[in-house]
Amino acid sequence: MKTHEPKGERLLFVGNSITIHGPAEDIGWTGNWGMAASALEKDYVHLVVDSVANIRHRLPAFMVVNIADFERGYDGFDLAVKLKEQAEFNPDTVIVAIGENVPPLATKEAQTKFKHGMMSLLAFLKGDEQRAIYVRSSFWPDTTKDLLMQEACAMVGGVFIDISGLAKDKKCYARSERKIAHEGIGQHPGDRGMRAIADAILAAMWPNKSPEPTAVGAVSSAVAVHVASRRWLSFFR
Repeated sequence: MKTHEPKGERLLFVGNSITIHGPAEDIGWTGNWGMAASALEKDYVHLVVDSVANIRHRLPAFMVVNIADFERGYDGFDLAVKLKEQAEFNPDTVIVAIGENVPPLATKEAQTKFKHGMMSLLAFLKGDEQRAIYVRSSFWPDTTKDLLMQEACAMVGGVFIDISGLAKDKKCYARSERKIAHEGIGQHPGDRGMRAIADAILAAMWPNKSPEPTAVGAVSSAVAVHVASRRWLSFFR
């Protein structure tokens, strides 16, 4: 079963701190966007939205949510309750970018539970067959987790986006772009890494297009952004 072409009018981004992280001054993070982009308009979410606006000639509505709690507790995560607002948003396109916070899947039982949890999450997010869904592999590659996410993605007719090669490029990490005191923040993608993630997502959504982003700041000034307001301490190693 193949995913439908994205309409790109209502985008839902489901991720962890790479997608959205509120201010956490005790670790030196003051942003309220994807860690560790240097500015809101440079995280992958806003780069994708800018490019979709360029393709569609209008700015889309979009919602951003951090589900690190799902990654750490997928076995008992109440999707209907915790993602109620996202379901009511009724997106036409869903982009899922998780995996980094999932504990090591050392046993067959753990692997089975994670795959089941992923399938439940993706089926809930997809909702109906008219909704396009994309699943990105982990920024920090993990063969076992990424394969299970890919299998779950295929089960719901989604498109899997392999970004495993980015981890080999030291320039994709925030620590390569500026001095960052906190090691965990430095291990997140910087502006270059965010651009690469956005490019991979856009290439999967529109394989025959090479969109250029709109003017810097267009999204933040012209679109109502829906974000989680809670603080998220993410996958710090």
